[in-house]
Amino acid sequence: MFFQKIHKRIKILFLIFFLPFLAVILRVIYIQVFEYQKLNTLAQDLWSRNLEIEADRGKIYDRNGVVLADNLTTSSLVLIPSQIQNPEEVAKSIAPILGVSEEEMLRHVTKKTSIERVHPEGRRLSFEVADAIQALGYDGVYLVKESKRYYPYGDLLSHTLGYVGIDNQGLAGLEYQYDSYLKGKNGAIQYFSDAHGNRLNLSDVYQAPSAGMNIHLTIDIEIQKSLEREMKNIQDMFSPDMALAVVVQPKTGEILGISSYPDYNPNEYQKYETSVLSRNLPIWASYEPGSTFKVVTMAAAVEEGVVDIINDHFFDSGKVNVDGSVLKCWKAGGHGDQTFLQVLQNSCNPGFVKLGQLLGKERLFSYITKFGFGEKTGIDLNGEGTGILFPPEKIGNVELATTAFGQGISVTPIQQVMAVSAVVNGGYLYTPFVVKEISDNTNTVYQEFSKTLRRRVIQSSTSATMRMALESVVAKGGGKSAYIEGYRIGGKTGTAQKSENGHYLVNNYIMSFMSVVPANDPEAVFYLAIDNPKNTAMLSSYTTTPIARRVLLDIIESLKIPRQEDGMPKDWEWTDPVTYEVPNVIGKSFEEAKKLLCNFEIVSSGEGDTVYEQTPKAGEKLEDRGKVRILLK
Repeated sequence: MFFQKIHKRIKILFLIFFLPFLAVILRVIYIQVFEYQKLNTLAQDLWSRNLEIEADRGKIYDRNGVVLADNLTTSSLVLIPSQIQNPEEVAKSIAPILGVSEEEMLRHVTKKTSIERVHPEGRRLSFEVADAIQALGYDGVYLVKESKRYYPYGDLLSHTLGYVGIDNQGLAGLEYQYDSYLKGKNGAIQYFSDAHGNRLNLSDVYQAPSAGMNIHLTIDIEIQKSLEREMKNIQDMFSPDMALAVVVQPKTGEILGISSYPDYNPNEYQKYETSVLSRNLPIWASYEPGSTFKVVTMAAAVEEGVVDIINDHFFDSGKVNVDGSVLKCWKAGGHGDQTFLQVLQNSCNPGFVKLGQLLGKERLFSYITKFGFGEKTGIDLNGEGTGILFPPEKIGNVELATTAFGQGISVTPIQQVMAVSAVVNGGYLYTPFVVKEISDNTNTVYQEFSKTLRRRVIQSSTSATMRMALESVVAKGGGKSAYIEGYRIGGKTGTAQKSENGHYLVNNYIMSFMSVVPANDPEAVFYLAIDNPKNTAMLSSYTTTPIARRVLLDIIESLKIPRQEDGMPKDWEWTDPVTYEVPNVIGKSFEEAKKLLCNFEIVSSGEGDTVYEQTPKAGEKLEDRGKVRILLK
């Protein structure tokens, strides 16, 4: 009995000591088997340090695959202070390479942190600076890859593209608006160290960065180059307060070119004031449109049938009295008797006052609203304005009259371009857009954008009439300087007086020209405006149209618009240059060709005595002393 009690106590003691031991063993097994991965990850997190590798931003392309925004591979300086053996020596050696003081560099080298990024002096280093630091060979001094945004064409399309900050984040334009698509995912080099920063004998882990998505634009770089070239010419010739240009495909709303002055170089955006960086003038600027707005008034009048522009006449005495306000025509004494088509050709203000009166307040302003004025177009760019229209209760007879010829209201350039596009494309008002598609690095399209119809404004018959009318303005009216032999150009000039504090300024105008090519089947609508040009005649027909003609020639070439011989002939004036038809000299001897081309400047290439090719082709017209290029075989 006694031994039985002892045996029972031994069992109890055994259980008391064994069960906790068993629990420990089971716990160890659980940790080793089931919790290993979690605890190992936690341990690695305690030991690991990451040197971040920046991802490349997605590229931005024009419609033909030309890179407009690219990346350069650079290096940034990263320090592991605990691994640096001689802080003073390291600071003294690196400071002159970065161009900072030894004291500043020593603060970085001795900072109480596991990883110190030298910012901003050590960011985006040139190859020469990076090589100089690398050659020092110091422990704890690392150069980590970074990606730097690079715009190969400098200031081209700057306001639309925008720019990127030092941390590779988009700060303006498309770079900002599509930053979430463009920025990519950063990678890292993961290494392991103890609490003192000493590296552990574990293999480093490389996590590759993932580049951002690419954006393809509707922009045609050749058309864009043409706009940028003329912006610089305008700056040199006229020293304007500002200038802008837009080219749009009227049947889709695709922006083919968009430019403004003053511009900036996004590679060096820090050098410019915010007022320059933030204003994309074609979508932001708001001003009285002037005579380019007459296109909308006449389209409304034709659509409503209040006038037959071919057969109905209007007598212009040079001025018209509306409720005591005298509204004058630009031509002293007026144009006399004219058809309403000639009213448009001559840009006659009293004639458009009559059209406004025939339409009435409700109908004219309903069309102004239908054509998209007073609201944003919805273009996929930041900073779009809305313009300003008269409140309905404040529209009297004078306001109706001045609005009819483009004065007293405020509109944006992009509104005007889209409204005229609707006038000439069959009557369809589209939403303008500049981003065509977003794709990844395998060229797989993630998102695609296409034309968006807002509403139908006028009938196709009205649109056809207006295309003819606009072609007549260039052939017979105020747009003659934009006429191009063999191509059908439509257009309308505009000269809008600027106002300030409720008063019109003296000799301060916005000169503009709206053009269509080809006029019978439009592929491009082009708008050009120059704010307060200096040292020039205060008429758009002398200022903007010759510049517009050069851009139109580039548009024709870029879009491969074919020649047409059935266009409206130009009413030639004594001031127009003399032109000659180019003869056919192919197969002729060089001496025979020189005689036939006596009115032209000959540029020859090749060897031989027989003409093998010629440019321009026979039958085309050139100005006196124009260049004819021949190839001798």
